[in-house]
Amino acid sequence: MVYTGSNNRKSLIDLEIPENFNGELLVFVHGFMGFKDWGAWNLMQEYFTKKGFGFCKYNATHNGVTIENGIDFPDEQAFGENTYSKELNDLIHVLDWLETKIDLPYSVNLIGHSRGGGIVLLAAIEDKRIKKVVTLAAICDIASRFPTGEALEEWKTTGVRYVANSRTRQKLPNFYSLYEDFKANEDRLNIQKACESMQLPVLVIHGDKDTSVPISEGEKIASWLQTELITIPETDHVFGATHPWNEMNLPPKLETICEKMNDFFRLD
Repeated sequence: MVYTGSNNRKSLIDLEIPENFNGELLVFVHGFMGFKDWGAWNLMQEYFTKKGFGFCKYNATHNGVTIENGIDFPDEQAFGENTYSKELNDLIHVLDWLETKIDLPYSVNLIGHSRGGGIVLLAAIEDKRIKKVVTLAAICDIASRFPTGEALEEWKTTGVRYVANSRTRQKLPNFYSLYEDFKANEDRLNIQKACESMQLPVLVIHGDKDTSVPISEGEKIASWLQTELITIPETDHVFGATHPWNEMNLPPKLETICEKMNDFFRLD
């Protein structure tokens, strides 16, 4: 299906409510240069719907994909115009959209991967509809992801810098407006502050071989939340998955994570 998110831009969304729906809806938020159908995320959805959970996953409106092509990144202009605020607003729009599609009573639980992990933490203190949160290899802050010094000045002067996507072989633009939006919304986008004021149960999961977002970031999140960090040994940023994932079953490490999430979501 299609939802309308930030700047009235439309994007793809999946929603599955099983016949044996247990009243718990899981909303999955992908990470940077991710998308809802990356790797084994579909198998993760299947894992939970078989257990009676509702499941929703969606593409952020400005991550470069389109309604016609939700896997590659054909809209480089939209990618360049993306901001953390837009991704946070997308999630709020998705929760609004879900209210128009689900007639049964339900509770909202969030799962965020990588940058999406940061987004779900920020949303959890902003939207009262959220019951529980899981972070998977989440980022712990946004400020450190920007260049500093001469590199920041060059970005400001040129208005754009580029990031490589090894899968599609694209050099995708990040416009300087990404940084301007962060500075204008720095308090709203403060993940540490969100964690320290969190009143909801949060499950923090990280792989100890993550080279994209080091486990030290998961340690900080768990520390701020005053909760345990669930460390998955010998696994990377995507928990053993690749894209495309052509196997019929979840990667073993990701299946272990699904089991831990299942236990967490079933706790009263």
